[in-house]
Amino acid sequence: MTSIRTAFTLTTILSSLALLAVSPPSLASDITSRTSEVHEGIAMHGSPKYSPGFTHFDYVNPDAPKGGTLRRAVVANGFDSFNPFVIRGVAATGIGSYLYDTLLESSADEPFSAYGVIAESIETPDDRSYVIYNLNKEARFQDGEPITADDVKFSFETLVTKGHPMFRNYYADVAEVTVESPHRVRFNFKETTNRELPLILGQLPILPAHYWKDREFGDNGLTAPVGSGPYRIGDFEAGRSITYERVDDYWAKDLPTRKGRFNFDKIRFDYYTDDTVALEAFKAGNFDFRVESSAKNWATAYTGPQFENGSIATEAIQHHRPAGMQAFAFNTRREVFKDPRVREALAYAFDFEWANKNLFFDQYTRTDSYFANSELASSGLPEGRELEILDTFRGKVSDDVFTEVYAPPTTDGQKGLRENLRKALELLRAAGYAIRDGKMVNEASGEPLTFEFLLYQKTFERVVLPFKNNLARLGIDMSVRLVDTNQYVQRMRKFDYDMAVQGIAQSDSPGNEQREFWYSSNADVSGSRNYMAVEDPVVDELVDMLIQAPDRQELVYRTRALDRVLLHGHYVIPNWYLDKDRVAYWNTLARPENTPKNGVDPDNWWIKP
Repeated sequence: MTSIRTAFTLTTILSSLALLAVSPPSLASDITSRTSEVHEGIAMHGSPKYSPGFTHFDYVNPDAPKGGTLRRAVVANGFDSFNPFVIRGVAATGIGSYLYDTLLESSADEPFSAYGVIAESIETPDDRSYVIYNLNKEARFQDGEPITADDVKFSFETLVTKGHPMFRNYYADVAEVTVESPHRVRFNFKETTNRELPLILGQLPILPAHYWKDREFGDNGLTAPVGSGPYRIGDFEAGRSITYERVDDYWAKDLPTRKGRFNFDKIRFDYYTDDTVALEAFKAGNFDFRVESSAKNWATAYTGPQFENGSIATEAIQHHRPAGMQAFAFNTRREVFKDPRVREALAYAFDFEWANKNLFFDQYTRTDSYFANSELASSGLPEGRELEILDTFRGKVSDDVFTEVYAPPTTDGQKGLRENLRKALELLRAAGYAIRDGKMVNEASGEPLTFEFLLYQKTFERVVLPFKNNLARLGIDMSVRLVDTNQYVQRMRKFDYDMAVQGIAQSDSPGNEQREFWYSSNADVSGSRNYMAVEDPVVDELVDMLIQAPDRQELVYRTRALDRVLLHGHYVIPNWYLDKDRVAYWNTLARPENTPKNGVDPDNWWIKP
């Protein structure tokens, strides 16, 4: 589960429409015969933490005062859309989370449990072959129109046929949607053990069918739409700033899932094209809250009288969420990166230890898993149940999966980088390369080993340029191309890059979103998040197994097996992670005493009276 969970061929769309139109008679009759129980909350595995009748989440202040304005910064080249659900344009920050409510709300202190927002209760049988959402009859859109089951069905069908490709993958196992009454909607599923579907369907943003009736969903532009969430769009300046205004008569403000949240009257985002300028603007008091992504800034830039006198607070707040994978990602659609030995070789030229010491003030931990900082990460050699799973794929995956502990190259020790470059040279020779006139050349084609590194963050140049220099020692020419954020987004959507910094976020309960990351069928779907073009039937099968895990422990084993196969595929050069949120904020802000495992969430903060 990675939420929509976030900012994605004609044949595929037609197939999705066909699945929505009809469910096989045998499936429908079988599903109808199964009995279900009514729940106020639902957990992926086991029982949810919060009992029926709970009043608020443990990590909020239910008595937090309402009022004031939270000012934040976005470092990007602006926005040109108020529609975050389509592949066109760049949506304004905050649109998805502030403008639209969902059927359910996931808690931030459990692996994956969800509780009612628009849906006041859920019905699903033990095998989770279908789910029924009973809607709260008080639920309203921001124009006062009631939210009905027809709106839920419209939202689902619109998003899977006209929305970002991720929706089609995320909800691929839905067979049929039926409106049973104005406030009761049913989703039948294919014959599957996809236990996650009742929860991730709960993440569906609910759109007003009446508003979109005479409008084209993909052409929203900068016309403020009617939403269903706690904030509406207020003032904005195209590409430069946007302000969200709290809905005064928001129908859900006293629900247990909303109590103590969304406390600011206004939330304003100002856009900056340079992070250094944004940091100085923060210190000058132009905005109130900042999450620091730069280790250098954190170590050196948060100084001055406003810090000494307590006007600005800085905290590194521990979190326990999976770190996911930030990495230099190979686009294996490119011929130069087809051979995994080449990809593995290039990893030996990245000197993390040098970067951590000289650039990051030793703040980071090297990433060695797609699910780092969690029990889902593989480690050591496979054994027990994980080995049983992998044994079924012997001969179809690299033998290294069974015999070598995956670890990204390190320069710790006496030999350091020189030894790593020697290992890289061995791998490149095995892949058919040789040095000719100081250049690494493919002996069969005569083509030199060259590629482009695509960047949009100027601050990342100081990390990439030493990597470039190390590659040059191998006769490899890597050019660095810095583009603006809009161009970067478009090029990533079209897979128009050789290598780029990419982050693959993960949750404590991975599931259907893994299709979007790894499925072979998504490798060439424009806008998909299969950035590295992973096309491996073993990975496809492991993803299916992960989605169908019957309990938490089996989910852990299957996730570790998937993690191990991906790591030994050498699709990325892992970077690093931090198990803390580095935040700075002016002392007009206050936050709850308890921080959930998912970390800092300013939507739970408030302005001091």
